[in-house]
Amino acid sequence: MKIVRNSAFALGAAAGAVLATRALLSGRGNYDLRGKNILITGGSRGLGLVLAREFAKQGARIAICARNAAALERARLDLARLAHEVHAIPCDITSKIEVDEMVRTVREKLGSIDVLVNNAGVIAVGPMETMTIEDYQESIDTHFWGPLYTTLAVLPQMRERRSGRIVNISSIGGIVSVPHLLPYSAGKFALTGFSQGLRAELLKDNIYVTTVCPGLMRTGSARNAEFKGKHRAEYSWFSLGGSLPIISMDSDRAVRQIVAACRRGTAEVVLSVPFKIAARIHGLMPGTTANVLGLVNRVLPGPGGIGTTRARGYESSTPVSESFLTAMNKRAAERNNEVA
Repeated sequence: MKIVRNSAFALGAAAGAVLATRALLSGRGNYDLRGKNILITGGSRGLGLVLAREFAKQGARIAICARNAAALERARLDLARLAHEVHAIPCDITSKIEVDEMVRTVREKLGSIDVLVNNAGVIAVGPMETMTIEDYQESIDTHFWGPLYTTLAVLPQMRERRSGRIVNISSIGGIVSVPHLLPYSAGKFALTGFSQGLRAELLKDNIYVTTVCPGLMRTGSARNAEFKGKHRAEYSWFSLGGSLPIISMDSDRAVRQIVAACRRGTAEVVLSVPFKIAARIHGLMPGTTANVLGLVNRVLPGPGGIGTTRARGYESSTPVSESFLTAMNKRAAERNNEVA
């Protein structure tokens, strides 16, 4: 009986601590975005552009950065219809020098950065045999070092003001490692770990870090993803998975949830019900999910084809990828600046 009472006391204390923490952090979630300065990396197309539109609708002033100057200008013109002030700055976030210069430029044009959204990403799809050391380096540079550089650049002023939001766009691949996406998953795991620890470090400064782990979304970005090995077969399954309802999520709905989480200062968001379930199962039974994904890997395309060479999605079309099954994603690609 004593053991039972002690166990009940321990559970009660743990539950009380959780509720107390939630109460402490609640009530700070009405972060008004009107007039706030938002910096979004990878904001020229896809999810980054959809995020910029939603922040603009909330009355924020927008700065976006990306590597492609032409795509940035198209995005700026798109956003100018919604935002009072929009700035587009070319920047390769894997370069600390470029990041520091970009952040300095944003401050000169807008003032202090209130919200940082680390969204820029790269993705290479193919079996492990086709992946090179450079693929892993590029993923880590983009998904870990890039967000670290931008965070370090904006953090001093956020700390000085004791106010700010940082949103890190990780992935379900940063919770459950997925076959044929090993470099991508490695980079996103690094970002998830950094983001979760960063939140714990910055709560004392009244800076709220949100880790976002989307599943498949209909952003149209598959056209500009890179595929290796049997690239046409890889593009077929990837574009199909990112297009079908239930499996994939409408990008506008996803973005509304991300922006709402930013305003509330939510710790973590996993988007779409199937991937929430997958994340919970993996948390309870990681060995089981790894074994199931091992079975999935058996039906994915094997090595061969173009080997370690890369081909873009738009260079890898097949009857499946161009069929009515992917119609929603094709419309999203046109809407979200994925088609030049």
